[in-house]
Amino acid sequence: MKPRILCVGALTMDTIFRLDTLPPGPGKFIPQEAVEIAAGMASSQAATIARLGGSAFLWASAGLDHVGDRVVAELAEEGVDCTFVRRIQGARSAFSSIFVDRTGERMIVPFYDKTLLSAPEQIPPIEDGAFDVVMTDVRWPLAAAAALRAARETGIHGVLDADVAPLETLERLLPLASHIVASEPAAEIITGEADIERAVIALAARYRGFVAVTGGGKGCYWSEGDAGIVHHMPAFPVNAVDTLAAGDVFHGAFALALAEGHGMEAIMRFASAAAAIKCTRFGGRAGAPTRDEVEHLLFNS
Repeated sequence: MKPRILCVGALTMDTIFRLDTLPPGPGKFIPQEAVEIAAGMASSQAATIARLGGSAFLWASAGLDHVGDRVVAELAEEGVDCTFVRRIQGARSAFSSIFVDRTGERMIVPFYDKTLLSAPEQIPPIEDGAFDVVMTDVRWPLAAAAALRAARETGIHGVLDADVAPLETLERLLPLASHIVASEPAAEIITGEADIERAVIALAARYRGFVAVTGGGKGCYWSEGDAGIVHHMPAFPVNAVDTLAAGDVFHGAFALALAEGHGMEAIMRFASAAAAIKCTRFGGRAGAPTRDEVEHLLFNS
């Protein structure tokens, strides 16, 4: 039976423009390529899980509008179960404009209607054993907190994608997770440490469980609560075309491999390989790999 993973958080319509360089200031800029795609952290994680062969479920909010219709339909086509997507009358579905330059770096301008972030009326059946792992981002904090608490009470893994967010939000969610996977900028916000290894040590001392920090081309560093020992998984060397959604692909692959019961080094290698492949393709989460593609890279590395 496929692992069943609930992804909680962002659902957006992204318009991605590929430029030679990021805009230096005001002006008009003509892209070399453009893509519109249903995305957002949790949604991209769910799409990644489905593409890698897992059963992905999305708990997110969207407006009862044409953008909401489109993003839900697009993710459903990817194999994501959108039964738990909340549609809100009068709210505007979230959307983003994104610029990606020739090195793969990006500039993101997202819009979230505050109505989409309101308290959930009910939560998916986590406590009924419907899922093997819960994966949350930080974009819908009230739902993330409810999902992580339910995961803890049920005795299943609750993974937090700790990306950049207000410190108050991060400090509310971090203690609820069994597994914390933070971006390098978020780790610095939380700990005040610019060095990744020191940030991992500080996080591990504070939260006493599994903590990891992703560093892009620097690879990923993690601790399993083992007396300050920091492990490192180097990044796979690739020619980056687009780093947008690389973190989401990493988190989705991480959650799936965790649900499959692999050892942590194998989990980190699998997630790193998936993210590396994504970076070689333009289009955000559209570049997420298949299981065969990840296994091929692992076998040949």
